[in-house]
Amino acid sequence: MITQKLQQLRSIFNDMERALIAYSGGIDSTLVAKIAHDVLGDKSLAVTAESPSLMLEDLEAAKYQAEQIGLVHRIVHTHEMENPNYTSNPTNRCYFCKSELHDTLKPLAVAEGYPYIVDGLNADDLQDYRPGIQAAKERGVRSPLAEVGLSKLEVREMSKYLGLPWWDKPSQPCLSSRFPYGEPITVEKLSRVGQCERYLRQLGVRNLRVRSDGETARIELPPREIKDFVATVDLDSLVAAFQEYGFTYVTLDLEGYKSGKLNRVLEKTVKM
Repeated sequence: MITQKLQQLRSIFNDMERALIAYSGGIDSTLVAKIAHDVLGDKSLAVTAESPSLMLEDLEAAKYQAEQIGLVHRIVHTHEMENPNYTSNPTNRCYFCKSELHDTLKPLAVAEGYPYIVDGLNADDLQDYRPGIQAAKERGVRSPLAEVGLSKLEVREMSKYLGLPWWDKPSQPCLSSRFPYGEPITVEKLSRVGQCERYLRQLGVRNLRVRSDGETARIELPPREIKDFVATVDLDSLVAAFQEYGFTYVTLDLEGYKSGKLNRVLEKTVKM
């Protein structure tokens, strides 16, 4: 099944002849960029958007991965933080983020002769609440992984099959996803969340979120790691560091990390 879908993906890019890849450095867009590069060579361009919602470490990881694969890679700057429709953090915030991204990529693609812009959307993403999908669709963006029905698990399987060392890399959505809808987003708030997640990464934690809820930082870890975390981490030092970064309170979510947890409020609204 994986080899069959891989051939389908290669055929898609072969038909495109030239393509610009919206490349964040996450496993999905990295797989897309890898296959595009294998098929099109320097007729594919991987573009990463730099903004306050992207951690510096993730930007550097995207650069490193691009270099290792041999991608033609470029960095652009997006300005979603200048749009109050984004910073007010409505339930469709991602729509304005992706609108800014693709409105930045489109002129670049046109100017340099790339008839297609593609992203890393996979088939599972279509089942989740993702307002950004509509923004991409309105701008004619292609999603090859979703087109061939590739699930998130299959993305990892195919990445491993192709020898990408990052096949098991944890998902790392933008830092704005750490805020409950309705809480305004600022550069300062993004920075303090990023500093807290950096602190935890340096402790060796791979899969994590630091949710920002007003003056409270809420740490989410995989449920199986919670007991060991509490038993081994210097909690006093952690709290002191988080407070230095700007939070007043620091809590640990006993339920553990679950992707899309902040969308539960939307489910409650629908039921009402």
